[in-house]
Amino acid sequence: MLLHCTDIEKSFGDQLVLRDVDLALGAGEIGVLLGPSGCGKTTLLRIIAGLTLPDNGRIYLNDQDITHQPVHQRGLGMVFQEYALFPHKNVYQNVAFGLRMLHWEQAEIEERVGQVLELVGLAGFGSRLIHELSGGEQQRVALARSLAPAPRLILLDEPLGALDRALRERLMLDLRQILKNAGGMLGRPEGMTAVYVTHDQAEAFAIADQIAVMNNGRIEQIGSPQAVYRQPATPFVARFLGMEDIFEAKLVAENPPTVEIGDWRLEIAPLTINNLPFTIKHSFPILIRPEAAELVTDETEAVNVINGRLLQHSFRGRYQLITLTTSHQPPLTLKFELETAVTLPALGQPIHLAIDPQGILPLESG
Repeated sequence: MLLHCTDIEKSFGDQLVLRDVDLALGAGEIGVLLGPSGCGKTTLLRIIAGLTLPDNGRIYLNDQDITHQPVHQRGLGMVFQEYALFPHKNVYQNVAFGLRMLHWEQAEIEERVGQVLELVGLAGFGSRLIHELSGGEQQRVALARSLAPAPRLILLDEPLGALDRALRERLMLDLRQILKNAGGMLGRPEGMTAVYVTHDQAEAFAIADQIAVMNNGRIEQIGSPQAVYRQPATPFVARFLGMEDIFEAKLVAENPPTVEIGDWRLEIAPLTINNLPFTIKHSFPILIRPEAAELVTDETEAVNVINGRLLQHSFRGRYQLITLTTSHQPPLTLKFELETAVTLPALGQPIHLAIDPQGILPLESG
């Protein structure tokens, strides 16, 4: 592993900010720390950078213990939300600054600045003044400056946070491509290794190879974007990713696996529960995924039919979001995403849905 953090803990006064944090990234991987404000993700990034010392735990870079190594000896690049560019210098001077501090020869500096400006899509911008650039262009300059020395690891703290949504959508895709392409150009054929902090799940999914979802100072789940989205581990992770239909259920049959929520019984796909230590009458949280429902008639033979009344309907372009309340006891309120072509009953009228067993997921208590 290029980066390995073990048992990281940090407190500020009586407030425990990080606890028992383990994080590992291979060379060329982009790891995203995802979570709400105050969850500890920026503190962890600062500890990796050397800007903050941990109270406990170790940090290894290429198997070298850097826990107490000064910032300037770590060989890291850093990009922040506020860019931290020199307003009195032009683009070339900003990108070249770190290389001058490392005593590069002038010819090498000129070659490298040209390389990284082309890499970030700013070829020919060297003489531009910072105030002449858009926010997105300034962020690209900050990225170019951090990439120029070909750091072993690059750290990015909410780098797109100051940009509007449309520009963020464009830059998040560009940013992943830049980091993946930078390695070969800058002498790191495995690609650039990066730790990226964000509270935006779309940003995390677009950029990450590995996502670590953080909550209250610890990592609740780590995995590929696809794995985290398809199989959230805990109710917190599911809710943070925008999935709201989470209920306490009880296992009442094993073949097929069946759970009970009040008087409502639901079959679960065996693969979702086989590896979990659940026994009959065991209670645990379940997630019903928002795309798991299909509109049916009340005469259907489908499994997991839910009867209710339509409370709300919202057209969202690619899908329509519905909210219903069930006729089961206790009444449940659920939200589902249905295809736009589906014709719905009027608000307040009965609605009948079938829930795909594959879309019902047991969760850890968290």
